[in-house]
Amino acid sequence: MRVLIVEDEPTLGRQLRATLEGAGYAVDLATDGEDGHFLGSTESYDAIVLDLGLPEIDGLTVLDRWRKEDIDVPVLVLTARDSWSDKVAGLDAGADDYLAKPFQTEELIARLRALIRRASGNASSELVAGDVRLDTRSGKVSLAAEPVKLTAQEYKLLSYLMHHKGKVVSRTELIEHIYDQDFDRDSNTIEVFVTRIRKKLGAEVITTIRGLGYSLEDPEERRE
Repeated sequence: MRVLIVEDEPTLGRQLRATLEGAGYAVDLATDGEDGHFLGSTESYDAIVLDLGLPEIDGLTVLDRWRKEDIDVPVLVLTARDSWSDKVAGLDAGADDYLAKPFQTEELIARLRALIRRASGNASSELVAGDVRLDTRSGKVSLAAEPVKLTAQEYKLLSYLMHHKGKVVSRTELIEHIYDQDFDRDSNTIEVFVTRIRKKLGAEVITTIRGLGYSLEDPEERRE
């Protein structure tokens, strides 16, 4: 999953980026509203963490512009302000959730996980496809109740497909959502990771849709 952080405070921005990368997210960081708006408008993200008190363009304006551009990515607003009116203004501008500073990074990660799950139609923190289970809280994957060890990139790819179970996901979409802005998008690593996941979880877990991309479906639903 790929996340954009828009935060002008350098230390907090770096800390958030390191924390989210450690939790398995691909992360881009913008330090002002202008760059944040540009990245949010031109790149693909699964969630955005947006500070309201930004230079160049304030966070509420950035959020309002995204929504008017029909960019519906889930947005978690960060604010140092305690006023209920600021929280209401953020939600009215299109925010999906808010978190007041100071906060615990564990809570921010939990809120992001929930936003991403809800955006893809998943209520539970455990994603299931047949005998394959992925726990978004612990980052653990199992096959028929037996733990399976995946590399960080294999986990990111599987997680994205399981969040979008039953849908065809193109190679380009996978690259956009599991790698940060600086990744070489001509790389063939997606195919390599798909092959590795199939070896660990079974050849049928990911279906190749020729000319379109990949799909992960529940075997029970496939038989119906």
